[in-house]
Order: sequence, then structure tokens, then C-alpha cells
Amino acid sequence: MINEEIYQLDDNFEPRLVEPKKQPDETLIEITLRPQTLKDFVGQNHIKEPLAISIEASKKRQESIEHILLYGNPGLGKTTLANIIAKEMGSHLKVTAGPALEKVGDLAAILSNLQQGDVLFIDEIHRLNKTIEEILYTAMEDYAIDIIVGKGPTARTLRMPLEKFTLIGATTKISLLSGPLRDRFGHSFHLNFYEHIDIQKIIDRNAKILEVEIQPEASKKIAVSARRTPRVANRLLKRVRDFAQVRHNGKIDKQITEEALKMLNIDEQGLDDVDRKILLAIIEKFSGGPVGLNTLAAAVAEEMDTIENIYEPYLLQLGMIERTPRGRKVTKLAYEHLGKKYIEQTGLI
Repeated sequence: MINEEIYQLDDNFEPRLVEPKKQPDETLIEITLRPQTLKDFVGQNHIKEPLAISIEASKKRQESIEHILLYGNPGLGKTTLANIIAKEMGSHLKVTAGPALEKVGDLAAILSNLQQGDVLFIDEIHRLNKTIEEILYTAMEDYAIDIIVGKGPTARTLRMPLEKFTLIGATTKISLLSGPLRDRFGHSFHLNFYEHIDIQKIIDRNAKILEVEIQPEASKKIAVSARRTPRVANRLLKRVRDFAQVRHNGKIDKQITEEALKMLNIDEQGLDDVDRKILLAIIEKFSGGPVGLNTLAAAVAEEMDTIENIYEPYLLQLGMIERTPRGRKVTKLAYEHLGKKYIEQTGLI
């Protein structure tokens, strides 16, 4: 059970500190904190070993590594892994995103400028439009692109050869990737949520890079509140560091961490105002559920996609929400976490 002082609902909340998606001002700091080698990359051991073998084998054959698909929730390290793969292969990395490729010419310009062994990283690859995706098929399989020259009866197709390259695609929604595109990747890796001990290792490592002293109890506290996501852990570490430097002597201990997280309205499970707003809405307005997603979205003034793709995954991981055929339902664990009394048949007392 936790302190109910931080559970007041506020309709005018700030952008979420525990939001796993990257915020515009974080790019430079993320680059400095990113590990540069597979050895330094913490967690995801089910990916690291087969990836290390494939990289070593490709280097021995002096070939480009096969195309790689990385998928999983935001903030788990897909972009970091792409950078590491390129570095381990001794290759240049070119970065773009699915929504940025609006015309066939955009993709053709990027592909034609790739050198032997280069790595092309396409983030949000599920958002490629269909025409560009079809151009990518031949580029991935045959290392060539077909260009249509002219119009009408005089139009003809020219095949432009490409240097052999590696495509790394990243997506948070693999279900939106077409079968033909998905099948052209030689490797497909799913990034899981991290264990707390791995998150703590990341926090300790990054605290050294940021030149801030942190006690093991404090890094453990941040790790438990970081939603099992490295990007969130780094964000919390920076906010706790700010609090320690302004309100204390700059050193981070357990007490300072608890004070900082309480100020940020983040509890010991990593839930913030928005998460609690969703749980409380189901408990107080719908007797614990089940409630349809559309109705829940209207009740908390959020988009259905936002609830389903941003808030729900972590609540499901914690076991505080269930998806049933009739809708979303809050579990006994959520009642206990929020300090609510629970009876299985009638819900809230």
C-alpha cells in the first residue's frame, strides 16, 4: 500500500516523465550514455549471443551481416543496438525513419549513396508507405532498385545496382509489418522488458558517466521505479541528480531518491498520475471493470491508441490490469497498490 497523497487526479498534467518514447531534448544526452559495444550493453542476453556470433562470422567471411529486424516497446535499446552493430562491423551507419521517406526518390537517394558494408537503420519501419516498401524488396534481396524512366508508352525500367549493405529495421508494432517485408530479414530479435538488476547496472554505469555519486540502495530504488525500461531509468536518474544537487550536497542516497520520486509523483512501482488515473477510473466509475476500451478512453480523456499502446503494456506487465473479452478489468493487486478494499464479487467497498 502506498501514500494516497500523490493520488489526486489532475487533468492538466505535464508530459509524462515515465513516457518510454524519446523526447526531443534527449537525443544528445542519450548518445553520450549509450554503450558502444555488445560487451557494455546490459541485458537482452537472448539477443547478444546469437548477434555476436553472426557479427564475428560475417567479419571472417568479409561480408555484410544479414538484414536485421528489431522489435519491442519504446526505450528498450533498438537504436542503441543498431549503433553497436555498425560499430562492431566497422561500418558507417545511416539513419532515417519510416515517416521521413515520403517519395521513392528519397529512398533511392539514400540507397545509392551507401558504400560496401554500410548499415542503413530505418526506425519505425512499419510506417513506410506501400510503394517505398516494394522498392525495398529488391534492394534487400538483389541489392538493386528498379527505376521507371519516362511516362506513358515510352516509359521503361532501369535496374540500378547497389553496394551490398545491411538494413536494420526497428518497430514497436511488428504486427503492422507486411509479411513479404518481414520475411526478407535474416535476423529477427524481440527486445524484452529489462529485469530490475539489469536496470540497476545501467543506472550505476550512467551515474559514473554523469559524474554523480549514487549509493546502491538509491540506484535500486530508481531501477524499481523505471518501468523496466532503460530510457525511463536514465530520465529518472537525471531528475534525481538535479534534486540532489539543488536540495542536498549532490550525492544520491535512498532518502534523497525517495523525496525526489515523491516530488515527481512517481511511486515505487513506477506508476505516475496517468497510470493511476486509468486504474482509479476503472475502480471508481466502473466498479473495477470490465469496461470497453472506447468507454475507458472517454472516461479518462485519452485516445484509445494511447491507452492501448503506451499505458497498458506496463500495467499488464505488473498484473494490475486484465484484458478480457468484455473489456479491461482491474486486478486485486491494483486495489491493494492504490489502498482500496477489494471484494471479488462486488469490487470496491
